[in-house]
Amino acid sequence: MVNVFTIVKPIVHGVMKLAGVTSHKVEIEPGTIMNFWVPTETIKNPNQKLINKPPVVLIHGFFADGILTWLFQVLALTRNYAVYVPDLLFFGDSITDRNERTTSFQAECLAKGLMKLGVERCSVVGLSYGGMVAFKLGKLYPHLVDSMIVSGTVIELTQSISNKSLEKLGFSRWSDILMPETVEGLKRLLSIGSHGSLFTRFPRFFYSDFLQVMFHNRRERDELLEALVVPDREFTPTSYSQRIYLLWGDDDKIFNLEVANNIKLQLKDKASLYCIENAGHISQLERPGTYNHHLKTILGSLLQQNK
Repeated sequence: MVNVFTIVKPIVHGVMKLAGVTSHKVEIEPGTIMNFWVPTETIKNPNQKLINKPPVVLIHGFFADGILTWLFQVLALTRNYAVYVPDLLFFGDSITDRNERTTSFQAECLAKGLMKLGVERCSVVGLSYGGMVAFKLGKLYPHLVDSMIVSGTVIELTQSISNKSLEKLGFSRWSDILMPETVEGLKRLLSIGSHGSLFTRFPRFFYSDFLQVMFHNRRERDELLEALVVPDREFTPTSYSQRIYLLWGDDDKIFNLEVANNIKLQLKDKASLYCIENAGHISQLERPGTYNHHLKTILGSLLQQNK
């Protein structure tokens, strides 16, 4: 039987091209390649900057690659923004032969890739793992990141935050949740990630096919998760120069609203918190209309501030 995602993938890619974005591989350094979905006109005219559209970078979480994570947001934003959607290392077609697995290395490669694409300053939107990469990107490359909008994430996954979240969810390791090997494990992940039951109602073959195409590079992704948790003593609060917006599902079971409020308290007047009702961790897929409304409102306000 044909895997349903081998049919869906070219359809999604076709829709993306109609929306004005196309897949493009960037060699960060020998042995390290990142795939980006970029505005088509930047590939056709590489020396021409998109001066009329402010760049927005969408960074995915651990569940899927960039374009599947942000499909609804790309369609909502491309008219007014130059949208860039990277596949982080070991997701999609992005790969490295280096041994580094930290969010700092992901941020370094992402920054180099964006600069090679001609992006000089951008707003960054990050979900979950992508939010942690976004925070690292903002810290290491303040000249590149103008503002951050993050959902369902933490600044750094310290051991105490990790232990508390895992205990609440009933697991001992993040890979047991985020790297399912069975249909039942994938449905459990989707149940944890969402508010309702929509994502657990598809036919069994849908989940089986998804497992086959989305969960490759398992060893490397396990190493990413191991490197993600840092001892509490190694975490140093960071003062960010950017304005930061926390866009949260009110039923996020992984990093709940208490986590969001703690981030807001830590960032003080640099952060604002927006809640999406009846939405979980993957609110951008579960409530795309509401998520996009908040996203466009925030980005629009940033445009007005920068005029």
